Amino acid sequence: MRSMLSRFVMPTAAGLAALTLASAAQADKIVLHGASQFDENHAFTRLMRKFEQLTRLYYSGEHELEFVMHLNSELGLEKDYVAYMNQGISVDYAVASPSHMSTFSKMATLLDPPMLYRDAGHWSKVLSGDVLQPVVDDIYKRADILLLGYGGGGVRHLIVNKPVTNMAEIKDVPIRVMGAPIQTKLFNAFGMAPNVIAYSEVYNAIQTGVIDAAENEAAGIRQMKFYEVGPNISMTAHSITVRPLAISGKTLRRLPEDLQAAIIQAGKDAGTYGRVIELTEGEIIMKEMEEQGKLKAIPFTEREKLIEAATPVLKEYFAEVGAADLYTAIQAVK
Repeated sequence: MRSMLSRFVMPTAAGLAALTLASAAQADKIVLHGASQFDENHAFTRLMRKFEQLTRLYYSGEHELEFVMHLNSELGLEKDYVAYMNQGISVDYAVASPSHMSTFSKMATLLDPPMLYRDAGHWSKVLSGDVLQPVVDDIYKRADILLLGYGGGGVRHLIVNKPVTNMAEIKDVPIRVMGAPIQTKLFNAFGMAPNVIAYSEVYNAIQTGVIDAAENEAAGIRQMKFYEVGPNISMTAHSITVRPLAISGKTLRRLPEDLQAAIIQAGKDAGTYGRVIELTEGEIIMKEMEEQGKLKAIPFTEREKLIEAATPVLKEYFAEVGAADLYTAIQAVK
């Protein structure tokens, strides 16, 4: 197991004289491993770097802390990080889409389905409070993964190989969606033809005509160069992402209590930092790509109809997973 709290072990009498101060200091080091699909410039990585910085700031215990970050998908994709955190191996902390946690907890998908949040202000207020605690508790219980804070803030739009501006024009358009069932249900409600395809295969799927559309936020569009195959970005703003910073429960429970407290506070504060940078930078990134001629932002004129189509589906889905009250509580946040 790569992450561990190294503990001092009493040597035999024969080896006692050989024990050095250096080895004793090394025994007090705590090493934690993080993972990111992206490079140092991506908002998720920067969020995790802030988490590392704040943990060091908030922790005043006797142990030396070392954080090891595995970048550019060195340890796989987000779904792999979730599996590793569940098992308590390889990855201790990571930012991951809630859809990848749905294998363990159906409630995980309730964090950011399309059209759940009215606008950025509503999204921010919900994430800054404790309304989502039932989801946090369920994921911890079923996946043994603790959500420390909420990153995200990417406003997702349609990436299409032809301009679409209204409900009639998106009807029956084949679109890639994430694996969570609620995603398929909602895009069906919008009148589109959803297909579950791995994120790494989206570019080729559009290029070869398997699908005509996908959906993503500005940072993802730039990172994956989706504009090369889907240069028309229909500005639906159908979703504002929530990307939790999570830690393995098995890792957390092995750590000293004062370090656990520092990690929990650092995760919350780093999540706030991550949301601010991604939300504010997304608009800048989109504008830059349009100015560079890489894509064209297409106004979507019937967003209210997307909301109308989504509302009954969302209510039904929350009820199906026993969280009807949670939907009401989220919508009640003003």
